[in-house]
Amino acid sequence: MAAAFRLAVAVTFALVLATACQGLEVGYYKKTCPRVEHIVRDEVKKFVYKNAGTGAGLIRLLFHDCFVQGCDGSVLLDPTPANPQPEKLSPPNFPSLRGFEVIDAAKDAVEKACPGKVSCADIVAFAARDAAYFLSRFKVKIDMPGGRLDGRTSNASEALDNLPPPFFNITDLVSSFAAKGLDVEDMVVLSGAHTVGRSHCSSFVPDRLAVPSDINSWFANLLRRRCPANPTPANDPTVNQDFVTPNAFDNQYYNNVLAHKVLFTSDAALITTPATAKMVQDNANIPGWWEGKFKKAFVKMSQVEVKTGMQGEIRKNCRVVNY
Repeated sequence: MAAAFRLAVAVTFALVLATACQGLEVGYYKKTCPRVEHIVRDEVKKFVYKNAGTGAGLIRLLFHDCFVQGCDGSVLLDPTPANPQPEKLSPPNFPSLRGFEVIDAAKDAVEKACPGKVSCADIVAFAARDAAYFLSRFKVKIDMPGGRLDGRTSNASEALDNLPPPFFNITDLVSSFAAKGLDVEDMVVLSGAHTVGRSHCSSFVPDRLAVPSDINSWFANLLRRRCPANPTPANDPTVNQDFVTPNAFDNQYYNNVLAHKVLFTSDAALITTPATAKMVQDNANIPGWWEGKFKKAFVKMSQVEVKTGMQGEIRKNCRVVNY
């Protein structure tokens, strides 16, 4: 565990040095497309106010994009004859990942205003930022830098290799986040995004309900009434990740962790070491603490392995590479 913590610190330092040279900056489009962030926010607002779950999907979309080949919009690419298995069809993403239609709508609106200027990767980052803003009832205001370029490749196997699954323990989680330049506190803080959204029963039944675990017995019985004992692709309902304030982007998640009323092994793992348990307690008990930490961690995550210069492009259509 100590080695994993040291690795997290070392990789984080390397990431800071790398991102300083990547050209990302707040207000990146102030000359080339000055209204882009307003345009994206207007589109996100339309969707989130109709369905809060879409907002949760947009936040998750950025996480799943950034952890696989960096924040480059590769998760948006559709299958083609040459690449029948892109990231979006990988088990961690399909069929649960949401928000693609919001990115399409935002891209269409941006292209009308500023053709060929704004990357899909930046639109994903802006949209996730805006979803957090609306779902938090305007409490989480994030200054999101721009300047990312879109990647040209997308591979389902890389999603399996890089996205931390819900059955990870604390050591696995620390290592997974450290590999992306994110430290232990980033991991704990970003896990708080589980305060919104839904999960398929298959993501937690096998290791939380079908075997002994630390899950609260009342909560376990509630879940058993909503989930089949053996979920299958044909019978795999979804449940709220936060049963208390399911549509609010708030710190309730940490209270749920402390009460053993969380879905995933990876959620429960946050209180299995003294250091991470203290972080959970602070996020749960200190007003505004988690929101402030989340803003910084979310921007840090949005800078993971970004593509600039000749490494990427600005796609005309977020679902296909340029030809």
